[in-house]
Amino acid sequence: MRTTRRIAVSVSAVFTLAACGSDADSGSAPSHNAQDVSFAQGMIPHHQQAVEMAELASGRASSAEVKDLAGRIEKAQGPEITTMTGWLKSWDEKVPGAMSGMNHSAHSGMAGMMDDADMGKLEKATGGEFDTMFLTMMVEHHEGAVKMATTEKAKGEYKDATAMAGDIVTAQNAEIAEMKKLLDAE
Repeated sequence: MRTTRRIAVSVSAVFTLAACGSDADSGSAPSHNAQDVSFAQGMIPHHQQAVEMAELASGRASSAEVKDLAGRIEKAQGPEITTMTGWLKSWDEKVPGAMSGMNHSAHSGMAGMMDDADMGKLEKATGGEFDTMFLTMMVEHHEGAVKMATTEKAKGEYKDATAMAGDIVTAQNAEIAEMKKLLDAE
């Protein structure tokens, strides 16, 4: 019985070591391409702005639905920022810096990104005015993210990135529908 167990453990160890060795020797770590890098480098500041917009809702929104939606946006996109940052570091690629306060000029050409003037207006708004402005701006912001994620799904190579892109498309399209419904109810 002991001999059988030792043989099974030894055989298992040999296969495990062989598998590890072949991955390391062949360089078969999960591959990525330039699109994956572009997706992560673009989506990080995009998500950072969405989180920044969502954080404003807790003290400015009058609608419980808007506050709830904003909380869900923060909960979803914060961890995605962390994940994409990890990918970029593991690929030895540049990680976009944290957006500094209201300076969004570096990313204003990106799909769905709000410029400094729009963000300033949102920051000053309260109550129903904030709700309408937040929902309108976030629909546009989400549409930009869906566009970026759709490109990643079509052209990306890194399976985790294309999977996240699929999740972004699904979640943000659902939130767009929810926001449009809230806008129609106003």
